[in-house]
Amino acid sequence: MIRKIRTSAQRLHIYINSNPNSTISTISQQTQLETLIFSDHKNPNSLIPLQKLINEFKNHRYCIEPRDPNSIERTQNLDNVSGSGSETFEDLLSRYEGSSSSLDAKRFHLEIVKKGFDGILVLLNTVVNVYVRAGDLVLARNLFDEIPERNIVSWTCLISGYTRHKMPEEACCLFRSMVSEGFSPTHYTFGAVLRACQDAGVEYLRFGMQIHSLVLKTRYRLDAVVCNSLISMYGICCVESSEYARQVFDGLEDRNSITWNAMISVYSKRGDVGSGLRLLSGMQKGKLGYVFKPNEYTFGSLITATYSATDGSGLCLLEQMLSLIMKSGFLSDLYVGSALVSGLARFGLLDFAKDVFKQMEERNIISMNGLIVGLVKRKRAVEAVKFFKETMNLVDLNCDSYVVLLSACAEFSSSREGNNKGKEVHAFVLRNGMFDVKVAIGNGFVNMYSKCGSIVDACKVFKLMGAKDLVTWNSMISGFDHNGCFEESLLSFREMKRNGLVPSNYALISTLSSCANLRCIKEGYQLHSEGIKLGLDLDASVSNSLLAFYGQSGCLSDCRKVFSLIPVCDLISWNSIIGVLGASEGSVFEAIEYFINMMRDGWSLNKVTFINVLPAVSSLSILGLGRQVHGLVLKYCVTDDGAVENALLSFYGKCGEIDDCDKIFSRMAERRDDVSWNSLIAGYIHNGLFSKAMDVVWFMMQKGQTLDVFTFATVLSACASVATLERGMEIHARGIRACLESDVVVGSTLVDMYSKCGRDDYALSVFKMMPFKNGFSWNSMISGFARHGHGEKALNFFREMLDEGQKPDHVTFVGVLSACSHVGLVDEGFMHFESMSKKYGLVPKIEHYSCMVDLLGRAGELQKVEDFIEIMPIKPNVLMWRTVVGACCRANGGKSELGRHASEMLLGLEPQNGVNYVLISNMYASGGKWEEVAKARTAMKGAAVRKEAGSSWVTMKDGVHSFVAGDKSHPETDEIYAKLGELNQKMKDLGYVPLTKYSLYDLEVENKEEFLSFHSEKLAVSFVLIRTSGLPIRIMKNLRVCGDCHSAFCYISKIVGRQIILRDSNRFHHFVDGNCSCRGYW
Repeated sequence: MIRKIRTSAQRLHIYINSNPNSTISTISQQTQLETLIFSDHKNPNSLIPLQKLINEFKNHRYCIEPRDPNSIERTQNLDNVSGSGSETFEDLLSRYEGSSSSLDAKRFHLEIVKKGFDGILVLLNTVVNVYVRAGDLVLARNLFDEIPERNIVSWTCLISGYTRHKMPEEACCLFRSMVSEGFSPTHYTFGAVLRACQDAGVEYLRFGMQIHSLVLKTRYRLDAVVCNSLISMYGICCVESSEYARQVFDGLEDRNSITWNAMISVYSKRGDVGSGLRLLSGMQKGKLGYVFKPNEYTFGSLITATYSATDGSGLCLLEQMLSLIMKSGFLSDLYVGSALVSGLARFGLLDFAKDVFKQMEERNIISMNGLIVGLVKRKRAVEAVKFFKETMNLVDLNCDSYVVLLSACAEFSSSREGNNKGKEVHAFVLRNGMFDVKVAIGNGFVNMYSKCGSIVDACKVFKLMGAKDLVTWNSMISGFDHNGCFEESLLSFREMKRNGLVPSNYALISTLSSCANLRCIKEGYQLHSEGIKLGLDLDASVSNSLLAFYGQSGCLSDCRKVFSLIPVCDLISWNSIIGVLGASEGSVFEAIEYFINMMRDGWSLNKVTFINVLPAVSSLSILGLGRQVHGLVLKYCVTDDGAVENALLSFYGKCGEIDDCDKIFSRMAERRDDVSWNSLIAGYIHNGLFSKAMDVVWFMMQKGQTLDVFTFATVLSACASVATLERGMEIHARGIRACLESDVVVGSTLVDMYSKCGRDDYALSVFKMMPFKNGFSWNSMISGFARHGHGEKALNFFREMLDEGQKPDHVTFVGVLSACSHVGLVDEGFMHFESMSKKYGLVPKIEHYSCMVDLLGRAGELQKVEDFIEIMPIKPNVLMWRTVVGACCRANGGKSELGRHASEMLLGLEPQNGVNYVLISNMYASGGKWEEVAKARTAMKGAAVRKEAGSSWVTMKDGVHSFVAGDKSHPETDEIYAKLGELNQKMKDLGYVPLTKYSLYDLEVENKEEFLSFHSEKLAVSFVLIRTSGLPIRIMKNLRVCGDCHSAFCYISKIVGRQIILRDSNRFHHFVDGNCSCRGYW
């Protein structure tokens, strides 16, 4: 009867491994190797026959003494089965042996009970195996627990089942129970439980090592199946090193092709291509006469390894692998071809990848998807969609195909075109009823619509999705952030948590970005806490987002803390901290220190590094340091990057190296963009080359280059700085033709330009026509009115600004306090100063304290100035001490001790600035202390500094005409001095008396009067008056106008009957009919 049972058992196969018809995934060869581990090592594609398990069972049956004496009788019932019973036994086996149905397993079990075969262990093990194949592990375990006397086959069947269905913890737990009950594992049992450890990952490395110790005590320590499983287990679980896997490999003498491939796969996963290739060489040389040829799995692993080669040799190695593959005849193999297509696409050899794809005898969706992904990553999305259409009939498409196609639509250079293509795909998916087949399709649509700017369509898809996973929410949150819907991004994050989902790093990154844009510092802190609770703060990408958030929020100390706590900084971390600190004026040196430390740590710099560090170097204007950075740019071969060239343009412009700017700009050629033109213009303007800047603007327009908002703002700011009203009006006209007059940036800059050019009426008109006003617009008007001496108008505008709901900032209060200072509103000035902190939560800065000192000084309250400085929480700077010296000067040298102390502090802080010596000299001269004046001028000579000569200029139709005191270089000098003499006589007739106290030299009265009469502004107004015109006279002066000239201009405006607008270094003076807008308070 045993012979009959053996005959019938030859047809029964118990499958320990997974689906026998499975193919190798192109993503990882390891899966296939681990699947084959339980197959016959001589024939990797065969299934394990039941006969082997029966023999194993019989060995245990006769070698192990049963605990229950009755078990022998139950087992020997097999020998007493009658002929009719044998036929029934064979019928049962033939009917259910290949089934994978849970229902068939139940029927099989019922038949066994009905026929009285429930004591036959082989049948019960077979039922357990059918349950396992059907995926019904609960019923399999219930039947397993009911078997009265289990053998090693019973344990192996269930352990293998748990492993196959990704239940590694249950498999390991069952293995522990088996060993504790005294059963000796077979090589199949070891293989199954080691695969379970491998699936469980790093946490089960220790348990896997314990199993390895058990293996060493058995006869399977050199078994190829077990050793292959050990190699695979160590390759996955031991992430730090491949040493353990290599020790198992080296200890196994009877290696097969699976052994070699398993070890090559371990090295490949770690990116150790060199070790993998050395194994390939050893595999082909062989030992003891055994030579193994590389197969498709070998090549697949090595191709995958080239992706992660860290030394930049990946492409070269891939090309060598390609030659070997072509020589070995595997180019048309499905697995190898798919891996090659993916590899070539990753390295950008897309045309070659297409050729390989076409040469493949058999193609699958994985190779097609890999090529499309490669095209998308190389910014060839249109070509990716075209390739999909050409090849969609060559392979069996799946849901992933449409997800990949949608990712291509999202990367179109034209968002509108990408959106239209995505809608076509959407219609096709809906028409074929595939929308709800897989949640990934819905996620793909949400992502595509978001990236194409159709956030409304993304929301509609999101709401219609029946099932949503974490990726769905991440895509929606990211989409809101990408499209500027920052509040919706925060609300979606909150809603996701309410739905019980745990935020991932992607959700945190997008939400932090929204918080940064909304300046929601409190919410950002909460997100940081959330990240710490979830352990996501250790993720490099989350830490980088935290750096960006705190940087945009101005929390630099938090930036430093986050950076110091990152376990392993990446290149983005270094670039982020350098960019954040470099953008802050007070942390520029620190940014450069981080840059130096980054290089010391051995990091390879990229274009982002240079883009971030160059602005920091530019703000310092250290030419030598910038040239060193430029040298590094050349070293790292990023000179052809437009963004880096733009940063270099800006740097050399700020350092005054215009020739270098011209050279870089000329080399850029086709890489020039709006930033390039604007950087060159800004460089010219920064260095006073206004005419060249305007020439570039005209050249841009002739070349058809579109002038953007920044260009207009830059040029208008330049017009404002040199008060060239005519040029500013020309640019205004250009802006109107370019339809940019309604832009808030251009409008605000126009307000500032007209205000600084003396046309506060034009500034007000532009302001009123602006459809939208921001803080800069209001600040420009307030500061403009203050500069023109219209303090009441400035304060009224401030009140109107508050009524409009615009929140004031630090700049606003500089304008408000200046307005109070220029019109002598001391009490109101103090009221506004105190409201900064009490009402608006603004901490006053040094410029606000300087305004208050100026306010008190202009009012003659020198004692209050001294008291105010003593109680200030901020240490006075150069600007404040200059203000004090100026106040003492206006008081005719009064409060001499305060003036002396301010002079000492001023020279101590800035001894090389000639302006300081001139102020001190003027202060003593106003008080008639000529000995102190001489000392100040002697000290100035000893410090080897030069005083900036006072000059005035006017802009006429034939150009700009400049004058200095006593100037006789002008071609029309005779006419100018004749007109000046005529004016002096007429002024004296009206009662003008020269104010000789403003002659800051120890001369006789007559000489002082003569010296005063030839000041540069008087020469300038005389020059304008020799021309025929009735327009207002506009004069610019680089220094503060003296009191005598101020008095003279009042008389001249009355004599000639024309308005005179004088802009000095402090403010505007509007002289009309003998009166000035400053009302004598300046």
